[in-house]
Amino acid sequence: MSSWLGGLGSGLGQSLGQVGGSLASLTGQISNFTKDMLMEGTEEVEAELPNSRRKEIEAIHSVLRSENERLKKLCTDLEEKHEASELQIKQQSTSYRNQLQQKEVEISHLKARQIALQDQLLKLQSATQCTQSAGGGPAAPASSPFGYRVSQHASGFHDDDMDFGDIISSQQEINRLSNQVSRLESEVGHWRHIAQTSKAQGSNNSDQNEICKLQNIIKELKQTRSQEIDDHQHEMSVLQNAHQQKLTEISRRHREELSDYEERIEELENLLQQDGSGIVITDHSKIHEMQKTIQDLQNEKVASIKKIEELEDKIKDINDKLSSTENDRDILRKEQERLNVENRQITEECESLKLKCSKLQPDAVKQSDTVTEKEKILPQSPSVEEEVLKLQQALSDAENEIMRLSNLNQDNSLTEDNLKLKMHVETLEKQKSLLSQEKHMILIKDQLSKQQSEGDSIISKLRQELTDENRRVHQLQDDNMNMTKELDVQKEKLVQSERVLNDLHLAKQKLEEKVEDLVDQLNKSQNSNLNMQKENFGLKEHIKQNEEELSRVRDELTRSLNRDSGSDFKDDLLKEKEAEVRNLKQKLSEIEQLNGHLNKVAFDLKMENEKLVLACEDVRHELEESIAGSNQISLERNTFVEALKMEKGQLEAELSRAEQRLVEEANKYEQMIEELSKARDLSTSALQLEQQRLMKLSQEKDFEIAELKKNLEQMDTHHKETKEILSSSLEEQKHLSQLISEKDVFIEKLKERNSVLQEELDKCTEALRKNEILKQTMEEKDRSLGSMKEENNHLKEELERLREQHSRAAPVVEPKPLDSVTELESEVLQLNIIKGNLEEEIKRHQKIIEDQNQSKMQLLQSLEEQKKEMAEFKSQHEQMNVTHTQLFLEKDEEIKNLQKTVEQIKTQLHEERQGVPTENSEIFQETKVQSLNIENGSEKHDLSKAETERLVKGIKERELEIKLLNEKNISLTKQIDQLSKDEVGKLTQIIQQKDLEIQALHARISSASYTQDVVYLQQQLQAYAKEREQVLAVLSEKTRENSHLKTEYHKMMDIVAAREAALVKLQEDNQKLSTRSEGGGQDMFRETVQNLSRIIREKDIEIDALSQKCQTLLTVLQTSSTGSEVGGVNSNQFEELLQERDKLKQQVKKMEEWKQQVMTTVQNMQHESAQLQEELHQLQAQVLVDSDNNSKLQVDYTGLIQSYEQNETKLKNFGQELAQVQHSIGQLCSTKELLLGKLDSISPQLSSGSSSPSQPAESLGMVKPDRSRESSKQELEELRKSLQEKDATIKTLQENNHRLSDSIAATSELERKEHEQTDSEMKQLREKQEVLQKSLKEKDLLIKAKSDQLLSLNENFTNKVNENELLRQAVTNLKERILILEMDICKLKEENERIVETSREKETEYQALQETNTKFSMMLREKEFECHSMKEKALAFEQLLKEKEQGKTGELNQLLNAVKSMQEKTVKFQQERDQVMLALKQKQMENSTLQNEVQHLRDKEIRLNQELERLRNHLLESEDSYTREALAAEDREAKLRKKVTVLEEKLVSSSNAMENASHQASLQVESLQEQLNVVSKQRDETTLQLSVSREQVKQYALSLSNLQMVLEHFQQEEKAMYSAELEKHKQLVAEWKKKAENLEGKLMSLQERFDEANAALDSASRLTEQLDLKEEKIEELKKQNELRQEMLDDVQKKLMNLVNSTEGKVDKVLMRNLFIGHFHTPKHQRHEVLRLMGSILGIKREEMEQLLHEGQGGVTRWMTGWLGGGSKSVPNTPLRPNQQSVLNNSFSELFVKFLETESHPSVPPPKLSVHDMKPLDSPGRRKAVTNVPESFKDTAESRSGRRTDVNPFLAPRSAAVPLINPAGLGPGGPGHLLLKPISDVLPTFTPLPVSPDNSAGVVLKDLLKQ
Repeated sequence: MSSWLGGLGSGLGQSLGQVGGSLASLTGQISNFTKDMLMEGTEEVEAELPNSRRKEIEAIHSVLRSENERLKKLCTDLEEKHEASELQIKQQSTSYRNQLQQKEVEISHLKARQIALQDQLLKLQSATQCTQSAGGGPAAPASSPFGYRVSQHASGFHDDDMDFGDIISSQQEINRLSNQVSRLESEVGHWRHIAQTSKAQGSNNSDQNEICKLQNIIKELKQTRSQEIDDHQHEMSVLQNAHQQKLTEISRRHREELSDYEERIEELENLLQQDGSGIVITDHSKIHEMQKTIQDLQNEKVASIKKIEELEDKIKDINDKLSSTENDRDILRKEQERLNVENRQITEECESLKLKCSKLQPDAVKQSDTVTEKEKILPQSPSVEEEVLKLQQALSDAENEIMRLSNLNQDNSLTEDNLKLKMHVETLEKQKSLLSQEKHMILIKDQLSKQQSEGDSIISKLRQELTDENRRVHQLQDDNMNMTKELDVQKEKLVQSERVLNDLHLAKQKLEEKVEDLVDQLNKSQNSNLNMQKENFGLKEHIKQNEEELSRVRDELTRSLNRDSGSDFKDDLLKEKEAEVRNLKQKLSEIEQLNGHLNKVAFDLKMENEKLVLACEDVRHELEESIAGSNQISLERNTFVEALKMEKGQLEAELSRAEQRLVEEANKYEQMIEELSKARDLSTSALQLEQQRLMKLSQEKDFEIAELKKNLEQMDTHHKETKEILSSSLEEQKHLSQLISEKDVFIEKLKERNSVLQEELDKCTEALRKNEILKQTMEEKDRSLGSMKEENNHLKEELERLREQHSRAAPVVEPKPLDSVTELESEVLQLNIIKGNLEEEIKRHQKIIEDQNQSKMQLLQSLEEQKKEMAEFKSQHEQMNVTHTQLFLEKDEEIKNLQKTVEQIKTQLHEERQGVPTENSEIFQETKVQSLNIENGSEKHDLSKAETERLVKGIKERELEIKLLNEKNISLTKQIDQLSKDEVGKLTQIIQQKDLEIQALHARISSASYTQDVVYLQQQLQAYAKEREQVLAVLSEKTRENSHLKTEYHKMMDIVAAREAALVKLQEDNQKLSTRSEGGGQDMFRETVQNLSRIIREKDIEIDALSQKCQTLLTVLQTSSTGSEVGGVNSNQFEELLQERDKLKQQVKKMEEWKQQVMTTVQNMQHESAQLQEELHQLQAQVLVDSDNNSKLQVDYTGLIQSYEQNETKLKNFGQELAQVQHSIGQLCSTKELLLGKLDSISPQLSSGSSSPSQPAESLGMVKPDRSRESSKQELEELRKSLQEKDATIKTLQENNHRLSDSIAATSELERKEHEQTDSEMKQLREKQEVLQKSLKEKDLLIKAKSDQLLSLNENFTNKVNENELLRQAVTNLKERILILEMDICKLKEENERIVETSREKETEYQALQETNTKFSMMLREKEFECHSMKEKALAFEQLLKEKEQGKTGELNQLLNAVKSMQEKTVKFQQERDQVMLALKQKQMENSTLQNEVQHLRDKEIRLNQELERLRNHLLESEDSYTREALAAEDREAKLRKKVTVLEEKLVSSSNAMENASHQASLQVESLQEQLNVVSKQRDETTLQLSVSREQVKQYALSLSNLQMVLEHFQQEEKAMYSAELEKHKQLVAEWKKKAENLEGKLMSLQERFDEANAALDSASRLTEQLDLKEEKIEELKKQNELRQEMLDDVQKKLMNLVNSTEGKVDKVLMRNLFIGHFHTPKHQRHEVLRLMGSILGIKREEMEQLLHEGQGGVTRWMTGWLGGGSKSVPNTPLRPNQQSVLNNSFSELFVKFLETESHPSVPPPKLSVHDMKPLDSPGRRKAVTNVPESFKDTAESRSGRRTDVNPFLAPRSAAVPLINPAGLGPGGPGHLLLKPISDVLPTFTPLPVSPDNSAGVVLKDLLKQ
């Protein structure tokens, strides 16, 4: 409605403008015509009458003046209108600015939202990268390509502080834009008018073409969107395939590791079983080699265990950082504590086992005596079996744990499971090692030989795992770095977005606050500057005073120098200088503080000034840019917003899809990992469950999409930025896919076949889905065809009914004209063409259907041969897609064409079938429903409705034409029905065939070979079909929303345009009415009437004067006395009257000019008053500003006065403090002088008391020479007593003096140093003070300059603030004016009606005045003729008087009669002419030819005046020659006769001229009558247009009020919308802030974890370095061991030689000792000595006992007495198991035991615990003791500890050859010599674990027994 109104208004405005232009041209032509006529009339008279030309020019000049005045009035009116329009434009510009601000706020919110969405997308990408990096290869760091570009127009209209020049330029641009808008609106109205006329004529082809174009565009857009969706889905499928491949690789690795661990566990179990079966005794060489290898392996194992533990710690830290699993760490700590407890328990068990072994050893020895020599004992205690069982249980537990860990298979837990398995293996190995140590050495041999190879393999595996884990650690570190970078980037982006929001919301407030703060700071800085200057002056005065005081003090010091010593002077100087320095320091510190404060203030002011300048420049630039861009923004906003909405919808839909897909992928991966751990192959039931879950997820997605749509309706974003972000994200995705493809080439090769098959199956499913969609569309189109058939049937029935009516009404029909016949023929031709097109389309469709059948067959073949021919399948699939799309498009075109034909037939038969409206409406409803089902928008039917409505109007004109075309229509409808039936049958057949084919395909797909895959694919198909339907629904909704938004936008624009046009028209009407009300034309009429009335009065006066003259002349004639005198008087009076008339005319002209001047001055005064009012307003604003400035200055002044008073008080306080300091200095000086005086008095006494009597004599010689002479001995004695008394005081004083002198010396030195320092400091301070003074001066200048700048800026700012306030006030005033204007418009309408009534009344008055004017003009002419006649009578009377004087009365009478007859003739002629002129004037009532008639009359007056002048001259001549020519009367008579003939000729010529003029006047009257008729017609037309325009004005007023209501409502809704949007955006901002805080917290925690990981890595690197050092040490120790083993081999060889050499020999020394001891021993013990000797000599025990029994008395006593019961103290030593038993309690054994007990004291052996071991780096022999078991350590330590306490018998041997291996390399037992293999001849022994205390005795026993 609004658009229609706007078009109508613009059309009306154009038509009115054209009418006004035509009227102006008419009036111009009329004026030109009258001017030409006047010029022609004047050219005739110009030769004779030059004065008439001058008067004509004067008249034209007056007319031009009046026109000038009118134009001036028009100019003033136009200027006022211009001002009003400028105000309106300002208001519109403010409203547009507000709209721009709102749009920019919306754009900023949308940007924030977009940034948030981009951040979410980045987070999701980083999450995917994290999962990929945790899975395997390194992921490329996600770059953040988002460059945020803050909009330049953001703060475009926040601060409106711009110059007047900018305002003027912007105003000009706004005016230009408004002109463009009005031009465009007029063009739009013109084109609308044309479109309406074309639509009324019935040209529908253009609309249909536009509809087809739009539909094609929509289809193309749909195709592009589907292609983009397919591309996106393809990328997502590629990513999913890559991720699945990675998952499969990880699961394969995990399975391989699990199989390796299972094999390892099986090997360990086999080893345990082999250990349990039995132990084979091997050679000593093999044992030795195995021991070495076992020891090496254990060392390497310990090192590798340490490395593994360090790496485990690293990996644990990294895993904690990534997955924040701190619970695992606690669990591992608990396990470590438990393992430590277990280790402690095992060590305690080992110690208890050792104790048991030591306890069991004597029992074993006792048992070995009873057992035979040949038995080989294998002591397997039940404890060993128990330990084996424990091991088996531990292995079973480990297996259970491994199974449990395999069930818990997750991406992050794989590494932890590996670590736990490794830990368990290590704990098992540790337990085994401990058990193997506790067991006998023989149990471990075979195990260690097997463990060596296993350990090598394990070590290699562990090394590989270490390298892999190191790589993973590096990757994780890189990922952590990338994550931190991305988080930093996101933080910066969030901070930037928050800053942007804050800046946008608070820019203006900040600027205002800044300016206020700057003003305050300036005032403060000025105050502080003044204070500083005052304080500087005060400080300078203080410094001068101080200098004076210093000079004065120096003078005093110089004086005191003469009095006192140098130390006093120095002290005084130092104290004074100290006081001065303190004061100066305080002052300088204060000055420095003040200067620093001033510097800060000045710097702040500089910075803020620069900021303000920059801000002003930015604001100016932004204003210019916004003014430049506002034109484009106003034009581009609509399309831009729509495109942004579309793209925003697509973007957020894609984002939501990406998020949901990522969530789905995460869930899928977790489920895949769980399914892999539970079972390796997925069952179809699990797949179905997953499919159902996916369906649910897709439904949830749909709901989320619906919610996002609602959000999208409120959002707009920048088109370019979104495109750039999309492209960057696509490039990143491509980059990631390339990286993944490069790194996973091997996996892709393995799984290419599966992916290809899956993709092809997906394509098949998509093709099937498309086929189903095509089926649905075909079915829907079949329905529509059925409905069309029904409509065709109805139309047939109606056509038959019409035929019957036609046959009935055929005779009544009148013959048609040729035009209708030609039109009908053209329509028939068009219908034939349409019929041919339809037939061709049907043929094409049949061909397309055949092609489709062929493509279907090809599809079947390709489905059968999927695995063989994949390429053929793809090509056929593409062909199918192409053909389907073509069929779809062609069917749409078919249906459109059919609908068009049906609608045309409907429109033609609309009136005939009014009897059956319900059926048609139902059919239309069905078609509408079907069309809604078929397509998203029901635009075609709306168009068809509009067309039917238009055609219904045209049906009334074409009723008769339809009757002629009925037969042709019936035939066409029959053909169409046949065609539609054929098509429907064919389509139904095609659909049935396709259904059969699809069923066959389903049957083939559901075969046994493809069961699982096909089920899965079917489910995917259904899901994809649902997703596509949902996407289509979303698209349809979006298109509807877009169309709705477009219509709303167009409505709003139409409303705004209509309102603006209505306002413009109302303004123009008001201006016209105001100009009419001013009534310039009526003033002109009044003035003319007044002038005419004045002229008539003057003429009346002249006629009165002339009548009086005539009466006087008659009286003169009657009296006929003294005619000469009377005639002179009359002529004089006549001349005087003429002169008076001329004077009066000149005065009237002067008065008119003066009146015009007065009018112009009044108008100028009005303009000046308006200007003065504006200046008054400006002055008031300036006065307000000045008052504000004055108030501010008063405040500043009061602040300055207060600061000055405070400074004065501070100066007073400083003066008081100075006085106090000076007073305190004086007191200190006095106290110092007193102290010095005391010291001086004390010093001579001290010198007299301390020194020799010569010194006091010298010292006191100056003081007391006279007293000693005068005083007596009593005085000396008193003095001595006093001296003795004072000695004590002097001593104390001396001590005090020493102390004081020392302190004074120290203080003097300190004071000297301080004095020098203070001098230097004083110099430095003075220099600083000078520099500061200079800088102060410079800064003062700077501050002054800056203050001037600030003042100017403040002035500018205040001006701009005032301007802003004025603008705001103007805006408010304009709003109020709008309301007032709306009220005024109503008033003006009423006034218009009144003015119209008054104008009608005034028109009637005008007509009456014109009639009166004509009457007055006629009266004037009559009176002028009377005047002429009276003048002629006067002349005749004068001639009569003259002739009477001459005496020739007869002739005069004759002449008078002739004159009378001539006068009568002239009167007749004049009466005729007057009649003609009256007729002319009556016909020229409203035209401008009145001036021509007036000019003609003036010409006639001039001619008569010339004749009068000639007659006057003649009279004068006759009067002059009266006396002379008295005799020549006859001559005169002849002359008079001649003159009469001349006069007759002249009268004849004048009558001819009059006839010509009357003929011309009649011609002019005829032309003027024609013009009058034309003008009257135009006037009638204008009156009609006026009435129409008044009605339109009323309608516009109503529409204006409605529009205002609508606008107010719309503004309220907009405000509500904006407030809601603001609240939502605030909530979003709050949420994002919370998210940012959470992210910051997470970042902090991640950084802490990262620091912990770095610390752990540092510790690991240190441990690796220590490990490397230890490995080097181990290698060195191995080399030493090899050397020592070589030494041992040499020693063993020497020992063998010694044994072989000393086997059959007896030691002489020993035998001698024994022999001597035999005689020294008591007799009852001598047999022991004999036994020993016998055993040495090789005598058997039985023989020795027999010998002893034979000679018992002496021998036994000797032996027993010699030994003395030494056998009691000898402990029982256990024999070796395979050694031959010797004598049990023989003398030799007793003797050896005796020697052992005597050799070392009976102290218990030292048991060294683990804690007593030396550290690793301790020097000595026990460097490698850490790796040796405790038993070996104990032996080694006991040996090394007892090296000095060895038996003297063994001294040389122990010194030469150490029996124990010092390195302690033997892992099975002590490195004893006799335990090493010696030779094959000697018997081999299996070594038993022997206590360290018994080893020496064993050596002796071996020696003795061998």
